[in-house]
Amino acid sequence: MKRKKKSYAKYGYLFCAPFVIAWLIFSLYPTIFTVLLSLTDFKGLGKVVFNFLDNPLQNFETILKNPSFKTAFKNTVVMWVLNFIPQISLALLLAAWFTDARYKIKGAGFFKVIFYMPNIITAATIAILFNKFFGYPMGPVNDIFTTLGWAEKPIQFLQDKTVAKGVVIFVQFWMWYGNTMIVLISGVLGISPEIFEAAEVDGASRLQTFFRITIPNLKTILLYTLVTSLIGGLQMFDIPRLFLNGGPDNGTLTTSLFIYNQAFSGSYMYNRASAASMIMFVVICGASAVLFFIMRDKDEAELAKLVRKQEKEYRKKMKEMQKGGTN
Repeated sequence: MKRKKKSYAKYGYLFCAPFVIAWLIFSLYPTIFTVLLSLTDFKGLGKVVFNFLDNPLQNFETILKNPSFKTAFKNTVVMWVLNFIPQISLALLLAAWFTDARYKIKGAGFFKVIFYMPNIITAATIAILFNKFFGYPMGPVNDIFTTLGWAEKPIQFLQDKTVAKGVVIFVQFWMWYGNTMIVLISGVLGISPEIFEAAEVDGASRLQTFFRITIPNLKTILLYTLVTSLIGGLQMFDIPRLFLNGGPDNGTLTTSLFIYNQAFSGSYMYNRASAASMIMFVVICGASAVLFFIMRDKDEAELAKLVRKQEKEYRKKMKEMQKGGTN
């Protein structure tokens, strides 16, 4: 008798079902609903009736012409770029330092925990902490300035847009460089040790090893880090919101905070908030696509292109042979 083959595929679908259901309810449905709201006149707390606009792009045009949105978008890009560059630079240096067997670092695990620690502290705690650091008239920074004679009287640091923006940039950098470092360390540990050993035997310096072996082999991890940081940076909300609520004078206003203010800070303009959300969605998708294109594996792309060309020529020859056979 032939034994009936048992299929376990149904168990895989069963285990995936909770995630799929949660994704459909809490991700896909809100996204589709947001798209629909951006095309309507839906505004006002408690309102459930809305109409589609005669001009479907009216909300998008209003948002793109809004001076506050332009300021928020500029702030978001500037704060992300200025915190990501030192973040990735320091993370790469620390990853190379921790993974280089020639350094023989004592207590490496302890240092990794210390560097990663800011990432596990809640954003609310960090925002309150730095707000108190630069407090007026009493705060640690003001105390240091007056004690050392750098200022005759306390300074209202957080009334200056540049200082406030600089603090937010530093906080974002300080919170996330440890997480980036851990990701890069895992990527370096995935590189074959034989490559580093061969480089050491050949007399390569640490600098040459870093730029000619470590960096090229980390391209995929760097792409992941860059894209995830881009998405997180363009959605920056918690620190600007809890630190100074976008102030002073919109100096730390971000696009996510702008969307929040449009939807929930008195005006309840859900249609415009949805339009702004979709604009940022398109910007993030476009920027991510550009990053994927720039950091693609060019050799692999050329090989794939060559394979497609050969397949096309092969099919062409087969068609010619079939025509010749029929004739």
